[in-house]
Amino acid sequence: MGYKVVVCGATGNVGREMLNILAERQFPVDEVAALASRRSLGTEVSFGDKTLKTKDLDTFDFTGWDIALFAIGSDATKKYAPVAAKAGCVVIDNSSLYRYDPDVPLIVPECNPDAIHGYSKKNIIANPNCSTAQMVVALKPLHERAKIKRVVVSTYQSVSGSGKDAMDELWNQTKGMFVPGQEVEPNAYPKQIAFNVIPQIDVFMDSGDTKEEWKMVTETKKIIDSSIKVTATCVRVPVFVGHAESINIETEEFLDEDEAREILRQSPGLLVVDKREPGGYVTPVECVGDFATFISRIRQDVTIENGLNLWCVSDNLRKGAALNAVQIAELLGREVLKKG
Repeated sequence: MGYKVVVCGATGNVGREMLNILAERQFPVDEVAALASRRSLGTEVSFGDKTLKTKDLDTFDFTGWDIALFAIGSDATKKYAPVAAKAGCVVIDNSSLYRYDPDVPLIVPECNPDAIHGYSKKNIIANPNCSTAQMVVALKPLHERAKIKRVVVSTYQSVSGSGKDAMDELWNQTKGMFVPGQEVEPNAYPKQIAFNVIPQIDVFMDSGDTKEEWKMVTETKKIIDSSIKVTATCVRVPVFVGHAESINIETEEFLDEDEAREILRQSPGLLVVDKREPGGYVTPVECVGDFATFISRIRQDVTIENGLNLWCVSDNLRKGAALNAVQIAELLGREVLKKG
């Protein structure tokens, strides 16, 4: 006996990936419903070898459905998630709306699976920010061994994190650079993204941090340990898919780079590719379509007593969003619902 699963926002980048990953991982489903806004009503989306026609999110009855994967943004989630939850359908939400709610668990299954049992307070589970998700998968096993005191992270985030319009803008600006008179002005971003990098993701806060940077700090504390100090600089780069991060870690106990490499190699969700030679590391282009978070450039930071540096790369539409949501659904089914 399988589950009845709803994918809300099925025509977007993340929603389509959710459907792909449900099929790829052979999630035990009896029925799948693909929901979208009325303007996308009837659009066809793929689920394995099947084609689904989208249904109207506004009129959909969630009664009798087990799990709803939400990829519709905070405003729409605020309206529809409580409706689904009240109908008895467990919501796994990819937006930022519920991440900081103390009554809603924020889960990365490799890091804090036991938090799944907190879902019952609101019948909602939150999926973390894309940049946080891949980082904490790498941090957790090192924290268990040597207790992390402080993290300094710089991100190199692809435009797919901003949606289809941003991907189109990068493509059109790039083409326009080579065709006189066809230059494309910035719209999705405050400055040109083609052949450029932008040190702003989301809005600025009073502290001078952007909200994306604040998210990484707050979510890491909620998922792993509230005592960890985190500082982040988040940068948008002209890459279509795949986020990269340069992570500097300070631990309470000394952790040798070779031991760290072995710990990461044995940890779930990670693949270590770390050869000290040209090309002996993973780049965003190479991680696209993969389930794993890749770790490279592991080395001692000799400027502090107990320091490590590493390079972390992942497909942001997968581990940063859709894959993590499906993994939460798998965890929920395995530990709580127990139907599949």
